[in-house]
Amino acid sequence: MAQEKAGQGPFAEYLGHFDGLIGDRRTGRTLSEIVRGIINSGSLVCQQIAAHSAELSVVKEGAQRVIRFAKGKSTKRSQVDAEHLTAALCERGVAQLAKSEADELWLIADPSDLRKPYASEMPDLMQVKDLDGRLVPGYRTLNVLGVTPGRRGILYHRLFSSVAEDFDSEPLEVQRGLKTVSQAVQGLKERMAVSWIVDRGFDDVAVWRTIWEQEEHVVCRLFHTERLVEYETVDGKWAEGDVVAAQRHLRPMASARTMMVVRRGRQKKEKRQRVTAEIRSCPLRLTYDTHVRREGNGQEVCKDIWLVEVNILRSTLKPWLLITDWPVEDAESAVRIFRMYRQRWAVEDSFKFTKKVLGWEDVQLLDLEGIRTLLAMAWVAAGFLYELGVTLEWEEVRLLARLGGWADRKDNPPGKIVLTRGLRRFMDMLTTQAFLDHYRAEHGALPPRIAEWMGESPPDDL
Repeated sequence: MAQEKAGQGPFAEYLGHFDGLIGDRRTGRTLSEIVRGIINSGSLVCQQIAAHSAELSVVKEGAQRVIRFAKGKSTKRSQVDAEHLTAALCERGVAQLAKSEADELWLIADPSDLRKPYASEMPDLMQVKDLDGRLVPGYRTLNVLGVTPGRRGILYHRLFSSVAEDFDSEPLEVQRGLKTVSQAVQGLKERMAVSWIVDRGFDDVAVWRTIWEQEEHVVCRLFHTERLVEYETVDGKWAEGDVVAAQRHLRPMASARTMMVVRRGRQKKEKRQRVTAEIRSCPLRLTYDTHVRREGNGQEVCKDIWLVEVNILRSTLKPWLLITDWPVEDAESAVRIFRMYRQRWAVEDSFKFTKKVLGWEDVQLLDLEGIRTLLAMAWVAAGFLYELGVTLEWEEVRLLARLGGWADRKDNPPGKIVLTRGLRRFMDMLTTQAFLDHYRAEHGALPPRIAEWMGESPPDDL
């Protein structure tokens, strides 16, 4: 199957990585058509996926074929469930990241809720927060992207619910993700320093402990400012107190100019503009038990870390309060931590892309494993689109970018949404062509007016 895909373009080559999961030709074709349908429809509604697939749109009960595939009813000889798809996606991500010559790998972890505010019949719905902070039905996911300059790889995805039978606890779900990703990138650690860049939801000593045990680094935005630490005062002495007390001893380290999407002054909307970031830091010591949230007795250890504050001047953003085990002792190291955490915003862009462009909150299956599999296939689609953005050397990529409305100008690479728009237009053409060919085969010719619109000569009347 892999040999058949050789030379058929980036999409076929990309899906060839999943051939090891495929047990028969029909399953392979269906997986390919479902991924195409997800990209083209921007939806996880099975009817929409089938309608926007060149093959599934012209067969009877195309939507049912998608549903049976997601639920595993038509894939008994294959391993195309969520667990195996995401494992293969991780392997692909690691392979892409390994092509980088960088000496650092940044792992950006983020939980993201899949909200189903109007759902009532879907299985194992838990309570999650909507954008206004209100509780609505839905699911939780944990996702990890690996980032090096010019490359991204999807390294982890898992959907879970607190009311599902296989659920233990959210902290254990996080620990599973940390360990799974660390094992996956083990080979890259020989030449890359690995850093986890995480938001306030990971302000947890158990999380940091596991990262440090894996000989990796962390940059984390703080939530618990009441955490007890030791801090170095401005006169060089060490004192005990909480993070709030340590903030009074932050030292100016650097000022950086950069482009960010923010709202300033009286501006009504956020926009991309040049801003100034002021960065301050203070050395800390954190004492913790190595067996926090573990059974048995551990050891008490003391870890040198740094408190870093980033203030985006004249913006509506609140200052970022970060901790890291990377030393922050001069302007260069301070600016580096700022850039690392700012890179975490790329995850928000990725989730905006995945949620809105691929419509992952549209999923409607009445089976938890089917929901997981369909969402995993959405991430397979996202992985292909991430790779499209890696290089414009492919002629195919430049064509898709132009179809999406991209203007070929210096220092203006197309984004994922532009590439997706172009890909959808191209796939719409393929779907339409397949449907018209099917109609011709069934009826001998297109209706006269349609044929005329397409510049075809209608058949002579007999």
